[in-house]
Amino acid sequence: MPNAPTPRIKPLLPSEWDADVLDALDAFPSGKAFVLSAWNAGKGLAGGSNGLGAMAHHPVLTRAFLTFNNHIAITSTIPKRTRELVILRIGWLRCAEYEFVQHVSLGRKAGLSDAEIARVQEGPDASGWDPADADVIRAVDELHGQARIRDETWTRLAARLDRKQILDLIYTVGCYDLLAMVFNSCGVTLEESMKPLELDEATRARMYSQGKPP
Repeated sequence: MPNAPTPRIKPLLPSEWDADVLDALDAFPSGKAFVLSAWNAGKGLAGGSNGLGAMAHHPVLTRAFLTFNNHIAITSTIPKRTRELVILRIGWLRCAEYEFVQHVSLGRKAGLSDAEIARVQEGPDASGWDPADADVIRAVDELHGQARIRDETWTRLAARLDRKQILDLIYTVGCYDLLAMVFNSCGVTLEESMKPLELDEATRARMYSQGKPP
């Protein structure tokens, strides 16, 4: 169900984060600092709080995963704008409403226009894409569908991206594909601070009809 009203795993609030959880979240320092600064300032749950709070039930696993996630978010060789295109597309394909909405905000900060964010929903053949952006979206679709970038797409990507960048692109798809599974399966819901970005009913219907979740 979209944005299930009752989480299967209730996120731990920042006030419930013990020493083990705080140590685990050190692997993703920017995310930890963002959530705690809002909480400690009395602003409630910042975007991403519920995702981290659900993961916090398993500190050892969280530290291992966030070490990887921190590379994707901070030290990846692909530009932030490209990264956000990738995350939005895999989030859309996975019907991961929580992930998608969080990255609408981050995508705008990275330079994506509202028209481009809307176009992500249509895929690589939508009218208006720059050819380089279309190839990135197409690569996400191919990895999602066949776990392999087709030769033609690889050749075009390789004309613009070096080997490290192509690997970072692939790993970004895998990272957020996995997060989509976690968020969807655990029933992670949007924080109140993110509700202004919540999908309208028509967009939500398009998202869930293409994935036909149970």
